[in-house]
Amino acid sequence: MLLESLIDKATQVSAKTVAVAAAEDEEVIEAVLDAHNRNLANFILFGDKEKIKTILELKKHDKRDSNNLEIIHTESNASAAELAVKAVFNKQADVLMKGNIPTSTLLKAVLNKEYGLRTGNVLSHVAVFEIPGFERFTIVTDAGMNITPDLEQKAQITKNAVSIAKSIGIELPKVAPIAAVEVVNPVMQPTLDAAALTTMNKRGQITGCIVDGPLALDNAVSELAAEHKGIHSEVAGKADILLVPTIEVGNVLYKSLIYFAKAKVGAVIAGARAPIVLTSRADSAESKLYSLALALCCVSK
Repeated sequence: MLLESLIDKATQVSAKTVAVAAAEDEEVIEAVLDAHNRNLANFILFGDKEKIKTILELKKHDKRDSNNLEIIHTESNASAAELAVKAVFNKQADVLMKGNIPTSTLLKAVLNKEYGLRTGNVLSHVAVFEIPGFERFTIVTDAGMNITPDLEQKAQITKNAVSIAKSIGIELPKVAPIAAVEVVNPVMQPTLDAAALTTMNKRGQITGCIVDGPLALDNAVSELAAEHKGIHSEVAGKADILLVPTIEVGNVLYKSLIYFAKAKVGAVIAGARAPIVLTSRADSAESKLYSLALALCCVSK
């Protein structure tokens, strides 16, 4: 199990702390308790203290085993987000995790100029999939942050994904900028950006990976499809990272893999001072656990 290996890797990381904003959510608490029981990390839970305690009791958490589980009461989601972000900013925590809180509320705190986690880099969503029938990780970016990234943003999104890939053991990630076709077409901007990214990689502007595109999805992931179309490259059919052109493409691909292919996933926001676990409220406790493990692996790199 590929994603289970991330949990094993995360257990080897020296003690880390996760700050959870608005932790009063059953799926979040279930993931936190699973991670806690596996000794993955310590946790600071920000939110409605009584609701958090009620959920902990519902999950049959033993109060005697709460040494690494701290609860800090907050009166609102905004306050929970602020305190959780400040905990990471002040190095009291190593990872930020979203709980039962709107993404916009959490990101407002993340982007705060006084105590936020911005570094000047583009923040991007990086999803690591375990897909039935594939013996390697498939990384999809960006399915959750940047709507229509330009070339400069795509270069940074690529660098963020490469950093995540290296943290989970992919030493030289192969990056496929995805388009509808595998040839450069002047009226299709994604193909122009893909060609430019490929050139930037060859000239050392994007390092630590191999970029080749444009590639259609089939040519990126299937060596047979690439062979049939006469495409020969180090990336075609063997892509580790699928760089999508827009958030709509990323969102549909992400959800198609989960609902149609029954894939499992862990995801983080990269490009900030610390990894951010920003899963959907609809994501399962299992996905949240894998995302936590992925974030902890990123901290250890």
